[in-house]
Amino acid sequence: MPIATSDLPLPTLETNVGVALEPVQNIQHTLTLLAHAEDVSGYDEWVYRTHASMSAEERDTNLLVMNGLYYATRPRAAYPSFPAYIEHLATVPAIHLRDKVLSAYLRMMPLADDRQLTPEEVLADLNTFMAFLRRGFGDHFILEIERRAYTYLLDPPALQGLVVGHLRAMWYKYLAVEWERVRPMLQKAVRAFDSIDLSSMDRAAAAEYIVGRPLRKDDKWCDELDDAERLVFVPSAHIGPYTAKIRGEDRTWILFGARQPQDAGEMAPELTRAELLVRLNALADDSRLNILRLIVDTGEARSADIIQLLDMSQSAASRHLQQLTAAGFLHERRCNGAKCYHLNSDRVDDTLSALASFLARTETRELISPGRAKGE
Repeated sequence: MPIATSDLPLPTLETNVGVALEPVQNIQHTLTLLAHAEDVSGYDEWVYRTHASMSAEERDTNLLVMNGLYYATRPRAAYPSFPAYIEHLATVPAIHLRDKVLSAYLRMMPLADDRQLTPEEVLADLNTFMAFLRRGFGDHFILEIERRAYTYLLDPPALQGLVVGHLRAMWYKYLAVEWERVRPMLQKAVRAFDSIDLSSMDRAAAAEYIVGRPLRKDDKWCDELDDAERLVFVPSAHIGPYTAKIRGEDRTWILFGARQPQDAGEMAPELTRAELLVRLNALADDSRLNILRLIVDTGEARSADIIQLLDMSQSAASRHLQQLTAAGFLHERRCNGAKCYHLNSDRVDDTLSALASFLARTETRELISPGRAKGE
């Protein structure tokens, strides 16, 4: 099958909140998901399957590019296709990619007197660079990855070659065929939301309607509801129950799990199925079911209680609680400086109802091929 190099026309939003396909932001974020596949549960199965099929060198390079050099890859504007964006990165001055990384860091980490360091000051030597990162990120970065990233920041042409080469290789080996597979479903999601009049909603209400759940304090993009000139919501086939933010020049993109709005006129069974699978995936694990059972029995539980009573590591408990909360099955609050969780019984009831409704619909039969029915 030939791979298209151009997608839907670039969105020209008449309002300041809308939903768009945005192939570049979508695909770039899938590469980010692949970089975090070992640490986060709940992504689409394609992410874990592809991560497992990648060579050790490919995984290592992807982690370096999408973590240590992430801001060099992040799109700041809309592009018609991912190959077009790769070509853009290949033709801009190499120093531009280095400056994208450092400018993003410098915006996040101003000095106490609001003075910003210069790139030359930040890159003066490795110790200075590491101290700069610790000031902004604490210990939340991978030391060896940042050491390697530093060597590329000192050599912009090498940085450009690494980024462009990696994105191009990943596109042709893994992403192009997958984009062709998921694009029709994502286009249906965009069309479904286009049929809904969002103009009568304020930004918070529109955001909750689009992502399909109430906003939470840990949604890192909530500050954009007031600050962003435009909000573009981008349906993703791979992000699972999570959301993500990409800040651009004149808009902010919010990625969310592809779904169908309740009031859409045309039903798209594959969107209903995709959203349902995200929820059921959160329940299809013995450890997560044990967490839910414990919380139901106690009414509310702290993360420390869950770790102790279920004999879990802190990282495993955090991963499971993150997925259950993102999927809407748990409510999270702060209590005496700790995180406490209680069951969202409405979400459980809604999920069971959605499953029953999905199985009762005759149009879902078209999603099941003879091969799939046999488990092929």
